[in-house]
Amino acid sequence: MFAKASLALFITLSMLASASASPLQPQQARGPIALPKRSTLTKSDGTFDLDKAIAQTVATKNKHRQNLINLQNNTGSLPQGFEIKPLASLPLNIQGNLNKRQAEALTDEEDDKEWAGTVSIGTPGQKFLVNFDTGSSDLWIPSSSCTSTTCSQKSTYDSSSSSTSSKKSGTFSIQYGDGSTVSGPVFSDTVTVAGIQVSKQTFSAVTTLSSTFASDPIDGILGLAFPALSNLKADPFFITANSQGAVDSNEFGFYLASSKSELYLGGANSNLYSGSIEYHDVDTSSGFWQITGASIASGSTTAVSDFDTVIDSGTTIMYGPPSAVKEFYAQVSGAKLYDSTNGFYSFPCDSAPEVSFSWGGDSFTVSSDNFNLGSTSSGASTCVGALAAQDLGLGDSTWLLGDSWMKNVYTVFSFAKTAVGFAKLSS
Repeated sequence: MFAKASLALFITLSMLASASASPLQPQQARGPIALPKRSTLTKSDGTFDLDKAIAQTVATKNKHRQNLINLQNNTGSLPQGFEIKPLASLPLNIQGNLNKRQAEALTDEEDDKEWAGTVSIGTPGQKFLVNFDTGSSDLWIPSSSCTSTTCSQKSTYDSSSSSTSSKKSGTFSIQYGDGSTVSGPVFSDTVTVAGIQVSKQTFSAVTTLSSTFASDPIDGILGLAFPALSNLKADPFFITANSQGAVDSNEFGFYLASSKSELYLGGANSNLYSGSIEYHDVDTSSGFWQITGASIASGSTTAVSDFDTVIDSGTTIMYGPPSAVKEFYAQVSGAKLYDSTNGFYSFPCDSAPEVSFSWGGDSFTVSSDNFNLGSTSSGASTCVGALAAQDLGLGDSTWLLGDSWMKNVYTVFSFAKTAVGFAKLSS
C-alpha cells in the first residue's frame, strides 16, 4: 500500500477507441505527474534494510486483511482458500528503530521514488499526492478536520471550500498493526487525474490518520482494483471515469522503470514495450487483479507451477506461500533462510538466481537488480531476495507480485477484457 520504489511517474490518456492484443498507439499526455522521494529497502551502504522490510510486510498483511474483510462484507463470502488473518503488529523495537531514523530524513541520500502523483479534488481543485494502488479499491485523503501530528504534515481536504462537495452517509475505516486507524466520513466530489475529470466520485476525507503514514510523503491512496474490495462500497476512480466517458479505452498501463515511468490512463503506450501484449483472464471472484496458471523458474528449472498471482502496484516486493517459496529457493544454489520470522531468504551476491515467471506464454524475467534487496550485512557475500515467504490469507496457491515484478514488464490492467496483460519492455 505504501511501499513503493523508483523514478518519475507520468499519467497519460490514450485516445484510442478500443483495446487490442496488438500494440496500441500512444496519444498526447494530458499532464505529467512528478514523484516524491522515499527510502527503499536497500540502505546507502548497499545492505538490506530489515526494519523497513518488516514494516512494509506488516502493512501489506493488514492491507490485504482489510481487503478480505471488505470482500466478505460486499459479497457475503470469500473464495475458497481465502482466510482473514489476525491483525499483524509491528514489533515495538522495530517501530522504535524507525522513529529514531525518521529524524534524519532530511539528510538521507538513499531515497528512491514512490508510485504516486498529484490529483485534484473539489471545485476549485485541492491538490493531493496519492499512491496509485492496483491492490485496493478506495480513494482517501486527509480531512482539514484531522488535527493529529500526522495530518499536520499532509495536504488536507476542506469540504466547505468546494462547491461540488456532497456529504454522504456512512464512514470509512481501516485498522493498522500499530493500533491506529485511518477513518473518516464519506463524501462525493469532482476528482481530476492528469486532465481526466469525473464528477460525484465517492471517497473519504479521513479525520484520523495512522502514525504509519508519518514518514510517508503521500497524502492518501487511490485504489485501482475492483469494486468488490471497496470499503466505501463504491466504484473506484477509473471505473467511474469509464462509466462517465472520460476515457476512450477501459484499461490502463503501468511502466515502472529507472526513468520516465508512467501510468497511462485509457490504454497502453506502445513506445514503452515491444511485441504484443499477452493477456491473461482475471478471476473476478476475488476483487483483485488475480490471474491463474502461473509458474516460476530458477534458470531453466521450473520450481513451482499452477498458482495464482495478484498483481499489486501498491506492494514493494513479491510474496508467496511459505511452502512454495521454500520450493523455489531449493532450486537456487547457495540460498538459505535468512529471517524465519519474516520469510526472507538470502543467496550468494555474485550468483543471483535467474528468476522468471510464465502464465503459459512468454517467459518474463526478473532482473538481478530488481531481485536483489541488498547484502545481509556490510561486506557480506550474501544478499536478500525480493521474494519472501508469507501467508497473507490469500490461500495456498496465490502469490502477490508487487513492484519487484512490475519493474520488469509493461503491465496493462484491462476492465474491457477482464484481464491483465504483460509485454516485454522496449530496449
